[in-house]
Amino acid sequence: MVCMGNICRSPLAEGWLSHRLTYRPQGPRILVDSAGTHGYHAGSAPDPRAQAAAARRGFHIGHLGARQVVVEDLERFDLVLAMDRDNLDYLHALASGAHTEKLRLLLEFAPNAGSSNVPDPYYGGDTGFERVLDLVEQAVDGLLPELEKLAGSRTGER
Repeated sequence: MVCMGNICRSPLAEGWLSHRLTYRPQGPRILVDSAGTHGYHAGSAPDPRAQAAAARRGFHIGHLGARQVVVEDLERFDLVLAMDRDNLDYLHALASGAHTEKLRLLLEFAPNAGSSNVPDPYYGGDTGFERVLDLVEQAVDGLLPELEKLAGSRTGER
């Protein structure tokens, strides 16, 4: 999961997906992580408003630390999901033509979201974080079957 600073949208997406995966039947291991296209907040915990929004929905992200996305992430992960088109463009530039099939927008998995971009709530109020989580929850519902398929293909399961 990739956003700009890795303190709002992408840790919320990482946290919600990880939370949902704890309730799945035992199957192939799925690794979830998040990063930012910029290193402004490297090492910082998620924004307190993001942490509060996550807690209201029953999961916690305070243990996460911001980091900048690196080329090795594109090699390591089967999917690299951007929160918006600007971050997707950054990932394509970072990829330099390699691994581009792994780069997608998170909201591709939420066809009824009404947008392709998860809005950045950083300069807004608490309601912006709730909107982000509404979108992330929709996307994760659509993403889970794709992850199961990818994980199964890595282990030879169907």
